[in-house]
Amino acid sequence: MIKDRLEELGIVLSDPPQPAGAYAPVAISKNLVFVSGQVPMQNGIIKYKGVVDDANIDVAKESARLCAINILAQLEKKIGLERVQKFVRLNGFIRAGSDFTAHPQVIDAASNLIFGIFGERGRHTRIAVGVSSLPLGSMTEIDAIVQI
Repeated sequence: MIKDRLEELGIVLSDPPQPAGAYAPVAISKNLVFVSGQVPMQNGIIKYKGVVDDANIDVAKESARLCAINILAQLEKKIGLERVQKFVRLNGFIRAGSDFTAHPQVIDAASNLIFGIFGERGRHTRIAVGVSSLPLGSMTEIDAIVQI
């Protein structure tokens, strides 16, 4: 059971963040669920802000992990996590300087969390790219596509 695995990991899914604009946080089309980009928001506040560099990569990983937790919260609210058959894709965005090259390691924090919860159903395709800015000053943003 997914909820048992979350409990083992000490993860409590609270109400997911509200959209920061005129869009739906989750959309369903046939057997695919699209989760809009999730930022590292906790209790209505962006927990991780700023530009990622080699000195703060561990903080960036925590930011990506929180984005993944928010993806899970959105899915739980809309469809229930037990309905997830497969994580298809994550798109990870990191606010980074031009010399930063460890994008995959940052988004691995989100990928590893999802794989750790869902097992093979959590193995997904992915991109991890650097950008110059993200909404609300966020350090990371991740969206997802899952199959139900």
